Amino acid sequence: MKISTKRFCTIAAAASFIFGSFFSNKLADDPITVSVVKEAEKLSGLTLSVSQEDSMLSGLNDHLKAYAELRKLAVKNSIVPALNFNPVPVGFVYPDKTHGFLLDKNSITKIPADKNELAFYTIRQLADLIRTKQISSVELTKFFLDRLKKFNPKLLAVVSFTDDLALKQAEKADAEIAAGQYRGVLHGIPFAVKDLLSAKNYKTTFGAAPYKDQVFDVDATVVKKLEDAGAVLIAKLSLGELAMDDTWFGGRTNNPWDLSRGSGGSSAGPGAAVSAGCVPFAIGSETWGSIVEPSNNCGLTGLRPSFGRVSKFGAMALSWSMDKLGPMARTVEDCAIVFNAIQGKNPNDLSTISAPFKYDENVKSLKGWKIGYLKTDFASNYPNHHNDSLSLIKMKELGATLIPIELPKLPFTYINFILDAEAGAAFQELVLTHRSDLLARQEKAAWPNIFRTAQFIPAVEYIQANRVRTLLVQNWYEKLKGLDLYMSPSYSDNLLLTNLTGNPCVVLPNGFTAKGLPTSITFMGQLFGEGKTLEAARIYQQATGFNQKHPQNFIN
Repeated sequence: MKISTKRFCTIAAAASFIFGSFFSNKLADDPITVSVVKEAEKLSGLTLSVSQEDSMLSGLNDHLKAYAELRKLAVKNSIVPALNFNPVPVGFVYPDKTHGFLLDKNSITKIPADKNELAFYTIRQLADLIRTKQISSVELTKFFLDRLKKFNPKLLAVVSFTDDLALKQAEKADAEIAAGQYRGVLHGIPFAVKDLLSAKNYKTTFGAAPYKDQVFDVDATVVKKLEDAGAVLIAKLSLGELAMDDTWFGGRTNNPWDLSRGSGGSSAGPGAAVSAGCVPFAIGSETWGSIVEPSNNCGLTGLRPSFGRVSKFGAMALSWSMDKLGPMARTVEDCAIVFNAIQGKNPNDLSTISAPFKYDENVKSLKGWKIGYLKTDFASNYPNHHNDSLSLIKMKELGATLIPIELPKLPFTYINFILDAEAGAAFQELVLTHRSDLLARQEKAAWPNIFRTAQFIPAVEYIQANRVRTLLVQNWYEKLKGLDLYMSPSYSDNLLLTNLTGNPCVVLPNGFTAKGLPTSITFMGQLFGEGKTLEAARIYQQATGFNQKHPQNFIN
Protein backbone atom coordinates (compact mmCIF):
# COMPACT_ATOMS: atom_id res chain seq x y z
CA MET A 1 0.00 0.00 0.00
CA LYS A 2 1.34 3.43 -0.91
CA ILE A 3 1.36 5.88 2.00
CA SER A 4 0.74 9.56 1.24
CA THR A 5 3.62 11.98 1.86
CA LYS A 6 1.62 13.73 4.58
CA ARG A 7 0.75 10.44 6.25
CA PHE A 8 4.35 9.20 6.06
CA CYS A 9 5.65 12.41 7.63
CA THR A 10 3.18 11.93 10.50
CA ILE A 11 4.44 8.38 11.06
CA ALA A 12 8.08 9.45 10.81
CA ALA A 13 7.49 12.28 13.25
CA ALA A 14 5.90 9.87 15.69
CA ALA A 15 8.78 7.45 15.37
CA SER A 16 11.30 10.23 15.89
CA PHE A 17 9.76 10.78 19.32
CA ILE A 18 10.32 7.15 20.17
CA PHE A 19 13.70 6.54 18.57
CA GLY A 20 15.07 10.05 19.12
CA SER A 21 15.23 13.17 17.00
CA PHE A 22 17.37 12.84 13.88
CA PHE A 23 18.06 16.51 13.59
CA SER A 24 19.99 17.34 16.74
CA ASN A 25 21.61 15.72 19.75
CA LYS A 26 18.84 17.14 21.90
CA LEU A 27 15.96 14.68 22.06
CA ALA A 28 12.35 15.87 22.11
CA ASP A 29 11.28 17.43 25.40
CA ASP A 30 7.61 16.62 24.82
CA PRO A 31 6.53 13.30 26.37
CA ILE A 32 5.44 10.44 24.14
CA THR A 33 1.67 9.99 24.04
CA VAL A 34 -0.65 7.20 22.95
CA SER A 35 -1.33 8.95 19.64
CA VAL A 36 2.41 9.04 18.93
CA VAL A 37 2.68 5.31 19.68
CA LYS A 38 -0.25 4.54 17.36
CA GLU A 39 1.54 6.17 14.42
CA ALA A 40 4.89 4.59 15.25
CA GLU A 41 3.33 1.10 15.36
CA LYS A 42 3.02 1.27 11.58
CA LEU A 43 6.82 1.26 11.21
CA SER A 44 7.06 -2.02 13.10
CA GLY A 45 3.95 -3.67 11.69
CA LEU A 46 2.30 -3.90 15.13
CA THR A 47 -1.31 -3.58 16.27
CA LEU A 48 -1.81 -2.91 19.98
CA SER A 49 -4.78 -2.05 22.17
CA VAL A 50 -5.16 1.40 23.76
CA SER A 51 -4.43 -0.04 27.20
CA GLN A 52 -1.29 -1.73 25.90
CA GLU A 53 -0.16 1.50 24.26
CA ASP A 54 -0.79 3.44 27.46
CA SER A 55 1.20 0.91 29.49
CA MET A 56 4.22 1.45 27.21
CA LEU A 57 4.50 5.21 27.74
CA SER A 58 6.67 5.27 30.85
CA GLY A 59 9.06 2.71 29.37
CA LEU A 60 9.33 4.58 26.06
CA ASN A 61 10.02 7.87 27.80
CA ASP A 62 12.66 6.17 29.91
CA HIS A 63 14.24 4.87 26.71
CA LEU A 64 14.44 8.41 25.36
CA LYS A 65 16.28 9.55 28.48
CA ALA A 66 18.69 6.64 28.09
CA TYR A 67 19.36 7.49 24.44
CA ALA A 68 20.14 11.07 25.39
CA GLU A 69 22.66 10.00 28.03
CA LEU A 70 24.36 7.47 25.75
CA ARG A 71 24.69 9.97 22.89
CA LYS A 72 26.66 12.30 25.17
CA LEU A 73 29.50 9.76 25.04
CA ALA A 74 30.06 10.38 21.30
CA VAL A 75 31.42 6.84 20.87
CA LYS A 76 34.10 6.64 18.16
CA ASN A 77 33.78 4.55 15.00
CA SER A 78 36.68 2.39 16.21
CA ILE A 79 34.75 1.05 19.23
CA VAL A 80 33.18 -2.32 18.44
CA PRO A 81 29.85 -3.51 19.88
CA ALA A 82 29.84 -6.06 22.69
CA LEU A 83 28.40 -8.50 20.15
CA ASN A 84 30.57 -10.63 17.89
CA PHE A 85 29.45 -12.41 14.72
CA ASN A 86 30.92 -15.91 14.49
CA PRO A 87 30.54 -17.50 11.04
CA VAL A 88 31.52 -20.99 12.22
CA PRO A 89 28.54 -23.41 11.95
CA VAL A 90 27.80 -26.30 14.30
CA GLY A 91 29.92 -29.35 13.43
CA PHE A 92 32.32 -27.29 11.31
CA VAL A 93 35.53 -28.96 10.16
CA TYR A 94 38.33 -26.73 8.82
CA PRO A 95 39.03 -27.44 5.12
CA ASP A 96 42.79 -27.17 5.72
CA LYS A 97 44.16 -29.46 8.40
CA THR A 98 47.62 -27.88 8.62
CA HIS A 99 49.40 -24.64 7.78
CA GLY A 100 51.62 -24.58 4.71
CA PHE A 101 52.58 -22.07 2.04
CA LEU A 102 54.58 -23.33 -0.93
CA LEU A 103 55.43 -21.25 -4.00
CA ASP A 104 56.80 -22.57 -7.29
CA LYS A 105 60.60 -22.62 -6.98
CA ASN A 106 61.16 -22.20 -10.72
CA SER A 107 60.71 -18.45 -10.74
CA ILE A 108 63.48 -16.66 -12.64
CA THR A 109 62.99 -13.09 -13.84
CA LYS A 110 65.35 -10.80 -15.74
CA ILE A 111 65.19 -7.02 -15.73
CA PRO A 112 63.45 -5.81 -18.94
CA ALA A 113 65.26 -3.64 -21.46
CA ASP A 114 62.35 -1.20 -21.25
CA LYS A 115 61.80 -0.54 -17.55
CA ASN A 116 58.27 0.70 -18.25
CA GLU A 117 57.36 -2.98 -18.51
CA LEU A 118 57.88 -3.26 -14.74
CA ALA A 119 54.52 -1.52 -14.31
CA PHE A 120 52.68 -4.77 -14.98
CA TYR A 121 55.11 -7.25 -13.44
CA THR A 122 53.72 -9.47 -10.72
CA ILE A 123 54.84 -9.44 -7.11
CA ARG A 124 56.80 -12.62 -7.73
CA GLN A 125 58.61 -11.15 -10.75
CA LEU A 126 59.48 -7.95 -8.90
CA ALA A 127 60.61 -9.97 -5.89
CA ASP A 128 63.01 -11.94 -8.11
CA LEU A 129 64.53 -8.70 -9.35
CA ILE A 130 64.98 -7.32 -5.83
CA ARG A 131 66.26 -10.57 -4.34
CA THR A 132 68.86 -10.96 -7.10
CA LYS A 133 69.76 -7.23 -6.78
CA GLN A 134 68.87 -6.46 -10.41
CA ILE A 135 66.91 -3.52 -9.03
CA SER A 136 66.75 -1.89 -5.63
CA SER A 137 63.64 -1.26 -3.58
CA VAL A 138 64.37 2.48 -3.73
CA GLU A 139 64.46 2.37 -7.55
CA LEU A 140 61.24 0.39 -7.68
CA THR A 141 59.54 2.63 -5.16
CA LYS A 142 60.46 5.78 -7.11
CA PHE A 143 59.29 4.10 -10.32
CA PHE A 144 55.80 3.42 -8.97
CA LEU A 145 55.54 6.77 -7.18
CA ASP A 146 56.35 8.49 -10.47
CA ARG A 147 53.68 6.48 -12.29
CA LEU A 148 51.08 7.27 -9.66
CA LYS A 149 51.85 10.97 -9.86
CA LYS A 150 51.85 10.89 -13.67
CA PHE A 151 48.51 9.14 -14.06
CA ASN A 152 46.61 10.22 -10.96
CA PRO A 153 45.17 13.36 -12.63
CA LYS A 154 43.36 10.99 -15.02
CA LEU A 155 42.43 8.37 -12.44
CA LEU A 156 41.74 10.40 -9.27
CA ALA A 157 42.80 7.34 -7.30
CA VAL A 158 45.15 8.82 -4.69
CA VAL A 159 44.06 10.55 -1.50
CA SER A 160 47.55 10.85 0.03
CA PHE A 161 51.05 10.06 -1.19
CA THR A 162 53.37 8.68 1.48
CA ASP A 163 56.69 9.54 -0.20
CA ASP A 164 58.77 10.18 2.92
CA LEU A 165 57.66 7.00 4.63
CA ALA A 166 58.02 4.98 1.43
CA LEU A 167 61.59 6.02 0.75
CA LYS A 168 62.61 5.33 4.36
CA GLN A 169 61.05 1.87 4.18
CA ALA A 170 62.68 1.19 0.79
CA GLU A 171 66.11 2.28 2.04
CA LYS A 172 65.69 0.00 5.05
CA ALA A 173 64.70 -2.91 2.79
CA ASP A 174 67.77 -2.41 0.59
CA ALA A 175 70.06 -2.28 3.63
CA GLU A 176 68.59 -5.48 5.07
CA ILE A 177 68.81 -7.34 1.77
CA ALA A 178 72.42 -6.19 1.30
CA ALA A 179 73.16 -7.59 4.77
CA GLY A 180 71.63 -10.95 3.87
CA GLN A 181 68.45 -10.39 5.92
CA TYR A 182 65.89 -11.18 3.22
CA ARG A 183 62.37 -11.39 4.67
CA GLY A 184 60.62 -13.00 1.71
CA VAL A 185 58.78 -12.18 -1.50
CA LEU A 186 57.19 -8.96 -0.20
CA HIS A 187 60.51 -7.48 0.93
CA GLY A 188 60.97 -4.15 -0.82
CA ILE A 189 57.73 -4.39 -2.84
CA PRO A 190 55.67 -1.16 -3.05
CA PHE A 191 51.96 -1.30 -2.18
CA ALA A 192 49.04 0.99 -1.35
CA VAL A 193 45.94 0.77 0.83
CA LYS A 194 42.36 1.91 0.63
CA ASP A 195 42.02 5.07 2.71
CA LEU A 196 39.87 3.50 5.38
CA LEU A 197 43.00 1.88 6.84
CA SER A 198 45.01 3.98 9.24
CA ALA A 199 48.69 4.73 8.69
CA LYS A 200 50.33 6.54 11.57
CA ASN A 201 50.65 10.31 11.08
CA TYR A 202 48.91 10.24 7.69
CA LYS A 203 45.33 11.27 7.02
CA THR A 204 42.69 8.55 7.01
CA THR A 205 39.75 10.21 5.32
CA PHE A 206 37.22 7.42 4.74
CA GLY A 207 36.81 9.16 1.34
CA ALA A 208 34.33 11.55 2.95
CA ALA A 209 34.45 15.31 3.49
CA PRO A 210 33.51 15.17 7.20
CA TYR A 211 36.68 13.14 7.85
CA LYS A 212 39.10 14.62 5.29
CA ASP A 213 41.48 15.97 7.97
CA GLN A 214 41.28 12.93 10.29
CA VAL A 215 44.62 11.52 11.51
CA PHE A 216 45.21 8.47 13.70
CA ASP A 217 48.35 7.74 15.72
CA VAL A 218 48.30 4.02 14.99
CA ASP A 219 48.97 1.74 12.05
CA ALA A 220 46.19 -0.64 11.05
CA THR A 221 47.15 -4.27 11.71
CA VAL A 222 47.22 -5.02 7.97
CA VAL A 223 49.56 -2.07 7.34
CA LYS A 224 51.81 -3.21 10.20
CA LYS A 225 51.91 -6.82 8.99
CA LEU A 226 52.91 -5.76 5.50
CA GLU A 227 55.59 -3.49 6.93
CA ASP A 228 56.85 -6.45 8.98
CA ALA A 229 57.05 -8.44 5.73
CA GLY A 230 59.23 -5.65 4.30
CA ALA A 231 56.68 -4.11 1.94
CA VAL A 232 56.75 -0.38 1.18
CA LEU A 233 53.65 1.82 1.57
CA ILE A 234 53.57 4.43 -1.23
CA ALA A 235 50.03 5.81 -1.08
CA LYS A 236 46.59 5.80 0.45
CA LEU A 237 43.99 5.28 -2.23
CA SER A 238 40.45 6.50 -2.78
CA LEU A 239 37.24 4.84 -1.78
CA GLY A 240 33.71 5.88 -2.53
CA GLU A 241 32.74 7.96 0.49
CA LEU A 242 32.24 5.82 3.59
CA ALA A 243 32.72 2.71 1.41
CA MET A 244 30.02 3.22 -1.21
CA ASP A 245 30.54 3.50 -4.96
CA ASP A 246 33.55 5.27 -6.55
CA THR A 247 32.83 8.95 -5.77
CA TRP A 248 34.76 10.59 -2.95
CA PHE A 249 35.38 14.18 -1.86
CA GLY A 250 38.08 14.50 -4.54
CA GLY A 251 35.80 13.43 -7.40
CA ARG A 252 35.06 10.14 -9.15
CA THR A 253 37.82 7.54 -9.47
CA ASN A 254 38.01 6.50 -13.12
CA ASN A 255 38.42 3.15 -14.84
CA PRO A 256 41.75 2.78 -16.73
CA TRP A 257 40.00 0.71 -19.42
CA ASP A 258 37.58 3.56 -20.13
CA LEU A 259 38.13 6.87 -18.35
CA SER A 260 34.53 7.91 -19.04
CA ARG A 261 33.46 5.20 -16.59
CA GLY A 262 33.96 4.92 -12.85
CA SER A 263 36.28 2.22 -11.53
CA GLY A 264 33.56 0.69 -9.36
CA GLY A 265 33.41 0.70 -5.61
CA SER A 266 33.98 1.00 -3.01
CA SER A 267 37.64 -0.11 -3.36
CA ALA A 268 37.86 2.35 -6.23
CA GLY A 269 41.44 3.57 -5.85
CA PRO A 270 42.92 0.07 -5.46
CA GLY A 271 41.03 -1.04 -8.57
CA ALA A 272 42.18 1.86 -10.73
CA ALA A 273 45.78 2.15 -9.47
CA VAL A 274 46.65 -1.54 -9.73
CA SER A 275 44.93 -1.89 -13.10
CA ALA A 276 46.86 1.10 -14.52
CA GLY A 277 50.19 -0.36 -13.40
CA CYS A 278 50.73 2.33 -10.77
CA VAL A 279 51.25 -0.08 -7.87
CA PRO A 280 51.83 -3.87 -7.79
CA PHE A 281 49.04 -4.57 -5.30
CA ALA A 282 46.71 -2.80 -2.91
CA ILE A 283 44.52 -3.64 0.06
CA GLY A 284 40.78 -3.22 -0.44
CA SER A 285 37.79 -4.01 1.70
CA GLU A 286 34.42 -5.61 1.13
CA THR A 287 31.14 -5.53 2.99
CA TRP A 288 28.89 -6.30 0.04
CA GLY A 289 30.79 -6.29 -3.29
CA SER A 290 33.49 -3.67 -2.70
CA ILE A 291 36.37 -5.91 -3.79
CA VAL A 292 34.37 -7.85 -6.38
CA GLU A 293 33.02 -4.85 -8.32
CA PRO A 294 36.24 -2.85 -8.90
CA SER A 295 38.18 -6.07 -9.57
CA ASN A 296 35.60 -6.95 -12.21
CA ASN A 297 35.51 -3.47 -13.74
CA CYS A 298 39.28 -3.01 -13.80
CA GLY A 299 40.34 -6.53 -14.83
CA LEU A 300 42.05 -7.47 -11.57
CA THR A 301 42.28 -10.51 -9.37
CA GLY A 302 40.85 -9.90 -5.91
CA LEU A 303 40.55 -12.02 -2.79
CA ARG A 304 37.76 -11.45 -0.30
CA PRO A 305 38.82 -13.60 2.65
CA SER A 306 36.57 -15.45 5.08
CA PHE A 307 35.10 -13.26 7.78
CA GLY A 308 37.52 -13.26 10.69
CA ARG A 309 40.62 -14.26 8.67
CA VAL A 310 42.15 -10.77 8.52
CA SER A 311 42.19 -8.27 11.36
CA LYS A 312 40.17 -5.10 10.87
CA PHE A 313 41.94 -3.25 13.69
CA GLY A 314 42.69 0.25 12.43
CA ALA A 315 40.07 0.06 9.67
CA MET A 316 36.90 2.11 9.34
CA ALA A 317 33.89 0.17 10.56
CA LEU A 318 30.85 0.11 8.29
CA SER A 319 29.37 -3.20 9.38
CA TRP A 320 31.13 -4.97 12.22
CA SER A 321 29.67 -8.34 11.25
CA MET A 322 30.28 -8.08 7.49
CA ASP A 323 33.46 -6.01 6.87
CA LYS A 324 36.46 -7.88 5.41
CA LEU A 325 39.90 -6.78 4.15
CA GLY A 326 41.73 -8.40 1.24
CA PRO A 327 44.28 -7.94 -1.56
CA MET A 328 43.66 -6.72 -5.11
CA ALA A 329 46.46 -7.64 -7.50
CA ARG A 330 47.46 -8.91 -10.95
CA THR A 331 47.34 -12.64 -10.31
CA VAL A 332 45.94 -15.28 -8.00
CA GLU A 333 49.49 -16.02 -6.87
CA ASP A 334 49.94 -12.36 -5.87
CA CYS A 335 46.74 -12.50 -3.81
CA ALA A 336 47.94 -15.69 -2.11
CA ILE A 337 51.29 -14.08 -1.25
CA VAL A 338 49.68 -11.00 0.30
CA PHE A 339 46.96 -12.98 2.08
CA ASN A 340 49.57 -15.24 3.66
CA ALA A 341 51.22 -12.15 5.14
CA ILE A 342 48.11 -10.42 6.50
CA GLN A 343 45.91 -13.28 7.72
CA GLY A 344 45.81 -14.51 11.30
CA LYS A 345 44.30 -13.94 14.72
CA ASN A 346 44.90 -10.59 16.39
CA PRO A 347 44.31 -9.75 20.07
CA ASN A 348 43.21 -6.23 19.08
CA ASP A 349 40.34 -7.64 16.99
CA LEU A 350 38.04 -10.07 18.78
CA SER A 351 36.36 -11.02 15.49
CA THR A 352 39.52 -12.69 14.20
CA ILE A 353 39.61 -16.47 14.11
CA SER A 354 42.68 -18.71 14.03
CA ALA A 355 42.39 -21.21 11.16
CA PRO A 356 44.90 -23.23 9.12
CA PHE A 357 45.84 -21.95 5.67
CA LYS A 358 47.45 -24.32 3.20
CA TYR A 359 48.44 -23.23 -0.30
CA ASP A 360 50.63 -25.30 -2.61
CA GLU A 361 51.71 -24.24 -6.10
CA ASN A 362 52.81 -27.79 -6.83
CA VAL A 363 49.11 -28.55 -7.33
CA LYS A 364 48.82 -28.33 -11.12
CA SER A 365 45.66 -30.28 -11.96
CA LEU A 366 41.99 -30.17 -11.06
CA LYS A 367 41.46 -33.85 -11.81
CA GLY A 368 39.37 -35.38 -9.05
CA TRP A 369 38.22 -32.03 -7.71
CA LYS A 370 34.49 -31.64 -6.99
CA ILE A 371 33.51 -28.10 -7.87
CA GLY A 372 29.96 -26.88 -7.54
CA TYR A 373 28.31 -24.33 -9.79
CA LEU A 374 25.11 -22.37 -9.28
CA LYS A 375 23.03 -24.04 -11.98
CA THR A 376 20.06 -21.67 -12.09
CA ASP A 377 22.25 -18.57 -11.90
CA PHE A 378 24.53 -19.68 -14.74
CA ALA A 379 21.53 -20.71 -16.86
CA SER A 380 19.82 -17.33 -16.54
CA ASN A 381 20.04 -14.50 -19.05
CA TYR A 382 22.59 -12.01 -17.70
CA PRO A 383 25.29 -9.80 -19.30
CA ASN A 384 28.28 -12.12 -18.79
CA HIS A 385 26.51 -15.39 -19.56
CA HIS A 386 28.67 -16.21 -22.61
CA ASN A 387 32.06 -15.73 -20.94
CA ASP A 388 30.92 -17.53 -17.79
CA SER A 389 29.73 -20.50 -19.86
CA LEU A 390 33.16 -20.72 -21.44
CA SER A 391 34.70 -20.66 -17.97
CA LEU A 392 32.67 -23.71 -16.94
CA ILE A 393 33.74 -25.53 -20.12
CA LYS A 394 37.37 -24.69 -19.36
CA MET A 395 37.05 -26.06 -15.83
CA LYS A 396 35.83 -29.39 -17.26
CA GLU A 397 38.76 -29.41 -19.67
CA LEU A 398 41.09 -28.91 -16.72
CA GLY A 399 39.74 -32.07 -15.10
CA ALA A 400 37.21 -30.75 -12.60
CA THR A 401 33.94 -32.56 -11.93
CA LEU A 402 31.21 -29.91 -11.96
CA ILE A 403 28.28 -30.48 -9.62
CA PRO A 404 25.10 -28.37 -9.88
CA ILE A 405 23.96 -26.66 -6.70
CA GLU A 406 21.32 -24.04 -5.85
CA LEU A 407 21.14 -21.11 -3.48
CA PRO A 408 19.32 -21.67 -0.17
CA LYS A 409 15.54 -21.31 -0.05
CA LEU A 410 15.79 -19.12 3.05
CA PRO A 411 14.72 -15.49 2.40
CA PHE A 412 18.23 -14.12 2.92
CA THR A 413 17.70 -11.19 0.54
CA TYR A 414 15.34 -9.76 3.16
CA ILE A 415 17.95 -9.55 5.91
CA ASN A 416 20.30 -7.17 4.12
CA PHE A 417 19.10 -4.47 6.51
CA ILE A 418 21.63 -5.96 8.96
CA LEU A 419 24.18 -3.90 7.06
CA ASP A 420 21.98 -0.80 7.17
CA ALA A 421 21.46 -1.11 10.92
CA GLU A 422 25.17 -1.49 11.67
CA ALA A 423 26.15 1.31 9.28
CA GLY A 424 23.47 3.53 10.83
CA ALA A 425 25.03 2.91 14.24
CA ALA A 426 28.59 3.37 12.99
CA PHE A 427 27.76 6.80 11.57
CA GLN A 428 24.84 7.94 13.70
CA GLU A 429 26.80 11.00 14.76
CA LEU A 430 26.72 12.28 11.16
CA VAL A 431 22.93 12.27 11.28
CA LEU A 432 22.70 13.82 14.74
CA THR A 433 25.09 16.66 13.86
CA HIS A 434 23.82 17.26 10.29
CA ARG A 435 27.31 16.48 8.96
CA SER A 436 25.75 13.88 6.66
CA ASP A 437 24.83 16.96 4.59
CA LEU A 438 28.54 17.28 3.73
CA LEU A 439 28.60 13.99 1.83
CA ALA A 440 28.76 14.30 -1.96
CA ARG A 441 25.92 11.90 -2.70
CA GLN A 442 22.50 12.81 -1.32
CA GLU A 443 20.10 10.69 -3.40
CA LYS A 444 17.74 8.15 -1.82
CA ALA A 445 20.12 5.21 -2.37
CA ALA A 446 23.10 7.03 -0.79
CA TRP A 447 24.38 6.86 2.79
CA PRO A 448 22.73 9.97 4.29
CA ASN A 449 19.24 8.62 3.59
CA ILE A 450 20.23 5.06 4.52
CA PHE A 451 21.71 6.24 7.83
CA ARG A 452 18.56 8.18 8.65
CA THR A 453 16.27 5.31 7.66
CA ALA A 454 18.35 2.87 9.70
CA GLN A 455 17.51 4.73 12.92
CA PHE A 456 13.98 3.30 12.61
CA ILE A 457 15.06 -0.36 12.41
CA PRO A 458 13.83 -1.99 15.65
CA ALA A 459 16.52 -3.75 17.69
CA VAL A 460 14.21 -6.76 17.92
CA GLU A 461 14.03 -7.09 14.12
CA TYR A 462 17.82 -6.71 13.81
CA ILE A 463 18.23 -9.59 16.24
CA GLN A 464 15.61 -11.67 14.45
CA ALA A 465 17.40 -11.10 11.15
CA ASN A 466 20.62 -12.35 12.73
CA ARG A 467 18.84 -15.47 13.95
CA VAL A 468 17.84 -16.13 10.33
CA ARG A 469 21.49 -15.52 9.49
CA THR A 470 22.46 -18.33 11.88
CA LEU A 471 20.11 -20.66 9.98
CA LEU A 472 21.67 -19.45 6.72
CA VAL A 473 25.23 -20.15 7.87
CA GLN A 474 24.32 -23.67 8.93
CA ASN A 475 22.24 -24.37 5.80
CA TRP A 476 25.01 -23.26 3.43
CA TYR A 477 27.66 -25.24 5.29
CA GLU A 478 25.57 -28.41 4.98
CA LYS A 479 24.90 -27.77 1.26
CA LEU A 480 28.58 -27.34 0.46
CA LYS A 481 29.76 -30.48 2.24
CA GLY A 482 31.72 -32.74 -0.07
CA LEU A 483 32.68 -29.93 -2.45
CA ASP A 484 36.16 -28.48 -2.75
CA LEU A 485 34.65 -25.12 -3.74
CA TYR A 486 32.00 -23.75 -6.11
CA MET A 487 31.68 -21.18 -8.89
CA SER A 488 29.29 -18.29 -9.29
CA PRO A 489 28.65 -15.37 -11.62
CA SER A 490 30.31 -12.33 -10.04
CA TYR A 491 26.95 -10.58 -9.72
CA SER A 492 24.07 -12.59 -8.31
CA ASP A 493 22.33 -13.11 -4.99
CA ASN A 494 25.34 -15.25 -4.11
CA LEU A 495 27.27 -12.02 -3.50
CA LEU A 496 24.96 -11.03 -0.64
CA LEU A 497 24.63 -14.61 0.61
CA THR A 498 28.36 -15.13 1.06
CA ASN A 499 28.96 -11.71 2.58
CA LEU A 500 26.38 -12.73 5.19
CA THR A 501 27.79 -16.23 5.77
CA GLY A 502 31.42 -15.10 5.66
CA ASN A 503 32.59 -17.44 2.87
CA PRO A 504 35.64 -16.33 0.86
CA CYS A 505 35.84 -15.68 -2.86
CA VAL A 506 38.45 -15.08 -5.54
CA VAL A 507 37.27 -12.84 -8.37
CA LEU A 508 39.37 -12.93 -11.57
CA PRO A 509 39.17 -11.97 -15.25
CA ASN A 510 37.41 -14.40 -17.62
CA GLY A 511 37.15 -12.40 -20.84
CA PHE A 512 36.02 -9.11 -22.32
CA THR A 513 32.82 -7.46 -23.47
CA ALA A 514 32.15 -6.43 -27.06
CA LYS A 515 33.42 -2.97 -26.08
CA GLY A 516 36.71 -4.41 -24.82
CA LEU A 517 35.96 -4.05 -21.11
CA PRO A 518 37.05 -6.85 -18.75
CA THR A 519 34.62 -9.34 -17.25
CA SER A 520 35.06 -11.71 -14.32
CA ILE A 521 33.96 -14.88 -12.61
CA THR A 522 34.14 -15.83 -8.94
CA PHE A 523 35.56 -18.94 -7.32
CA MET A 524 33.77 -19.40 -4.01
CA GLY A 525 35.42 -21.20 -1.10
CA GLN A 526 34.30 -23.22 1.83
CA LEU A 527 34.53 -21.14 5.01
CA PHE A 528 38.28 -20.75 5.70
CA GLY A 529 38.86 -22.62 2.45
CA GLU A 530 41.05 -19.95 0.84
CA GLY A 531 43.79 -22.49 0.08
CA LYS A 532 41.88 -24.67 -2.37
CA THR A 533 39.98 -21.71 -3.77
CA LEU A 534 43.22 -19.94 -4.63
CA GLU A 535 44.78 -23.12 -6.07
CA ALA A 536 41.81 -23.76 -8.37
CA ALA A 537 41.60 -20.12 -9.46
CA ARG A 538 45.35 -20.07 -10.17
CA ILE A 539 45.12 -23.17 -12.38
CA TYR A 540 42.23 -21.61 -14.32
CA GLN A 541 44.04 -18.28 -14.62
CA GLN A 542 47.24 -19.82 -15.93
CA ALA A 543 45.24 -21.80 -18.49
CA THR A 544 43.40 -18.73 -19.81
CA GLY A 545 45.70 -15.73 -19.42
CA PHE A 546 43.04 -13.00 -19.44
CA ASN A 547 44.93 -11.23 -16.63
CA GLN A 548 47.88 -10.61 -18.97
CA LYS A 549 46.01 -7.95 -20.93
CA HIS A 550 46.22 -4.37 -19.65
CA PRO A 551 44.56 -1.02 -20.46
CA GLN A 552 46.32 0.31 -23.55
CA ASN A 553 46.51 3.96 -22.52
CA PHE A 554 48.63 3.03 -19.50
CA ILE A 555 51.13 0.66 -21.09
CA ASN A 556 53.86 3.35 -21.23
